[in-house]
Amino acid sequence: MPHPVDTHVGKRIRHRRWMIGMTQQQLADAVGIKFQQIQKYETGANRVSASRLWDISLVLGVPMPFFFDGIEAGQDSGAGMDMAANKEAMYLVRVYNAIPETQRRRLFDLARALSSVA
Repeated sequence: MPHPVDTHVGKRIRHRRWMIGMTQQQLADAVGIKFQQIQKYETGANRVSASRLWDISLVLGVPMPFFFDGIEAGQDSGAGMDMAANKEAMYLVRVYNAIPETQRRRLFDLARALSSVA
């Protein structure tokens, strides 16, 4: 059974990879492993070594602590990751980040106005 920390780190890898539009194969190629290993990391089935996590952090463009954000001692590893389970919300965030800054601000204002109506 996977350790909760391994599961959390795997979810964070998947989350970041998906947010930047990278496939498992692309990540695997960039760090010099097979995509099946990335699958195992993302599910928590295999632990990610410190050196491999370092390589992954460089490829994904995040600092090492990113993979541990949202986990506290004694806390369920799923805490703070509910949005990651909602692919529609994840996709929305991904395309939102691809919008130019001025348009993104307008879209944000529109979303805020619509949410106060509902």
